[in-house]
Amino acid sequence: MKRKAGYSLAIALLTVVVVLAGSGFYMLAYSLRPKQNKGKDLTASYDYMHDEYPHIKPWLDSLQENNAIRDTFIVNKEGKRLHALYAAAPEPTCKTALIVHGYTDNAIRMLMIGYLYNKKLKYNILLPDLHNHGLSEGEHIRMGWKDRLDILQWLGIANGIFGQSDSEKNDTLHRTTQMVVHGISMGAATTMMLSGEKLPEYVKCFVEDCGYTCVWDEFSHELKNQFGLPPFPLMYTTSLLCDIIYGWNFREASALEQVRKCDLPMLFIHGEADTYVPTWMVYRLFEAKSGLKELWIAPGSSHAMAYRDHPETYTSWVRNFTDKYIH
Repeated sequence: MKRKAGYSLAIALLTVVVVLAGSGFYMLAYSLRPKQNKGKDLTASYDYMHDEYPHIKPWLDSLQENNAIRDTFIVNKEGKRLHALYAAAPEPTCKTALIVHGYTDNAIRMLMIGYLYNKKLKYNILLPDLHNHGLSEGEHIRMGWKDRLDILQWLGIANGIFGQSDSEKNDTLHRTTQMVVHGISMGAATTMMLSGEKLPEYVKCFVEDCGYTCVWDEFSHELKNQFGLPPFPLMYTTSLLCDIIYGWNFREASALEQVRKCDLPMLFIHGEADTYVPTWMVYRLFEAKSGLKELWIAPGSSHAMAYRDHPETYTSWVRNFTDKYIH
């Protein structure tokens, strides 16, 4: 009887392990390799921008007609070919904005923020496609964590494209820009994750719009919201599988911890009615950030809709903030 009971227990434990592993693989694919990745459909992305932000169409048409918005590619340290769009300011300037898109979006779907900086504020702009988005290679979505290292590489590319020569110092050419990094949603998390790294001196400030505290918090929220499940045990299993397969886990991918290390100014923006990345997250992030910081809660706005709902107010917040640090 004892031996039979032991077999039954072993079978039960094995069944639990198999179910957990299977569920973990499913959730990992569901979240990091979604079947519906709108960021891969470039035509639909342009259609979306024209429908949602019709006021940017004349600006974008002009850039395209004059071949003023261009493609560039890099190969990152992992050997993946990554893509970005870029456009120079209407007049020569060293003011540059590096603009980072959200989950299953792409550079095209951030062109409304490109319009804000390029048309309204007269900045150079560079908009990368993150790993496994747009025209960039990659097997999975990395939720900003490893993307921060790609953005660090893109900073140097933007500086090389838009920096101006200065031969006054020992007849040596120097390339210098003044740069803001601005991200929305997962792009905002990427921006905050970047902010805790050692950065070039030409990076002057950050704007994050509706970014999450960490991947663990965001996925736990969505696990409950979409499936009605608590974090234990599935979050633990899926995070472990992510670490084994992709080399990072949900807890280490923390914008909150990176923001604690950030010593540059940051503007925090969040929609008052955001339920996808809950608004409470921005208060934790704002509290964690020391030094120069500002916070704007966009009245009535849902996730990533602050600019669409309040374009003039949004532009004013960004202009007033960046003008303090970029001249």
